[in-house]
Amino acid sequence: MSTIPFQQAKLVELLCLEPIFFASRELSDTYYTEGTIGNYALTYALGLVHSPYRLQGQATGRPTYKEDFQAIAQAFYILPASPINGRVTFRFERFNALSDSYWYAMTNNRVATAREDVPLQRQGKKPNSFRPSNFPQTGRLRMIERGNKFQTVVFGNYELPEYIRVGKFASKVRVNILEKFDVIPLPEGNYQTRAYLNVADLPPQTEILSFDLISMPPAPILKNLHFRGAAWQVGEIIVPEGLQFCCGARLNG
Repeated sequence: MSTIPFQQAKLVELLCLEPIFFASRELSDTYYTEGTIGNYALTYALGLVHSPYRLQGQATGRPTYKEDFQAIAQAFYILPASPINGRVTFRFERFNALSDSYWYAMTNNRVATAREDVPLQRQGKKPNSFRPSNFPQTGRLRMIERGNKFQTVVFGNYELPEYIRVGKFASKVRVNILEKFDVIPLPEGNYQTRAYLNVADLPPQTEILSFDLISMPPAPILKNLHFRGAAWQVGEIIVPEGLQFCCGARLNG
């Protein structure tokens, strides 16, 4: 067993005070939020790392999680949040970004309001108002309903705020510290965990035996993980030893 970078951990409850939306999956014109809150999103929401509101230039080509988390990786870690009772309730909402102008036309995922560009478009040209857009104009959202409770484990001695805002709509979430535990190292063996884990943060030496997968960006989330290797115990929760943000490539996929 290696030296434990974290001596203590907190069991934390997250209470959703407003509906929460992430674009976890997109099917036709419906955008689905999965029943979890990713640990990268929680780290940004806690204010421990920051990223620009809008990416420009070369920064739009790739995410910068590794660079953003580098400063705190040795002193802080948080698990993806899992529903406390194992179930999540959702709500559906429809959005409509159509114009209320006198004239508009639906083009390639864009609402065109410049009627003077119609002759150009009919000639095969592409005026700006008719160019394809990557911003949806109409559709439905599946959101995590207010009142849902999630649970996570926070490693390290950072102070946590009483409230945070998460998701595309910066929804309000209350942070309740339920209990504090010492992190107990466990020898190598076969373990099963009920915690949710980010597959990108698992150490290479952990051998994955079986799991259920939640496919969502920026990295899939594992639940019901059965693994072989050294582990950490926090209260009744067991997780693989050596969890760290953007831990690197895995040995067994």
